[in-house]
Amino acid sequence: MVERVLVTLDGVIRDPDAPLLYADDIGVLRGDGIFETVLVRGGVPCALELHLARLRRSAEALELPAPDLDAWRFAVESAAEQWGSEREGTLRMVLTRGRDGDHGRGGERTAVKGGDLAGAEPVTTGFVYVVPVPERVKKARTEGVSVITLSRGISIDLAQNAPWLLLGAKTLSYATNMSALRFAQRMGADDVIFTSTEHRVLEGPRSTVVVQRGNQLITPPARNGVLPGTTQRALFAQAEKAGWECRYEQLFTADLITADAVWMLSSITLAARVNSLDGLRMSAPDNAEEIVDMVNRGITLPGSLADW
Repeated sequence: MVERVLVTLDGVIRDPDAPLLYADDIGVLRGDGIFETVLVRGGVPCALELHLARLRRSAEALELPAPDLDAWRFAVESAAEQWGSEREGTLRMVLTRGRDGDHGRGGERTAVKGGDLAGAEPVTTGFVYVVPVPERVKKARTEGVSVITLSRGISIDLAQNAPWLLLGAKTLSYATNMSALRFAQRMGADDVIFTSTEHRVLEGPRSTVVVQRGNQLITPPARNGVLPGTTQRALFAQAEKAGWECRYEQLFTADLITADAVWMLSSITLAARVNSLDGLRMSAPDNAEEIVDMVNRGITLPGSLADW
């Protein structure tokens, strides 16, 4: 049973213990790049088309060369096949701007095919990497997560007023998110919900926040500077078919407390119910399993780039 799988965009399966990145790769030096995290279940990458669509949008936001989606799709499917169907895997698609100061040599030649680099677009670095699903995931799925709210220190208007801050793109610059999670652990919590300076709900460091209220599912709109969630999208598609009302609207911190349930949705954990919010215990609603089932169905259905 393999423990790691590495595939580059030329379709080659690489030795995961062999060197891959150059020391001057801008993704390493400056976090200048994008990524997607995909759950591999039964040897199949879940919700792949939604992830490819978001990868393309993130690349546009960072003014990276347009990703070759066929090449990415092939690399992802090859990596998932190598991983196998016996257990779940965490698959990451990583794309950086390439080497610093000279995009005409080195790195993975994703923008150029053949040997002639004259007049070529800058060469980017791209690869797919699969590892086991973290141990924390099983507990989060079955028992839920304890969460604290933390201010992100920004206004909900910032994403629209300063698009160069890339608040709606999935970039490699995750130092702040990881810092927030470490702070939560020091406080005895599992996860974080970020809030704005107006006390509006934003998102988690690695998840989308969905509030359950009666037969309604509500999530903050992307214009607030939150990353559009692939798992949330899959849930809403299934929920609407089942008669739920799904909405994108502003939420205050108080809306979390008065909700029937609060869910943290992400590509790997899928649906984790908030069982404690800022120390306040939150009981599971009677239909909690229905939410989990809809997420599981939604991520296994083939998506279309035209759908998002």
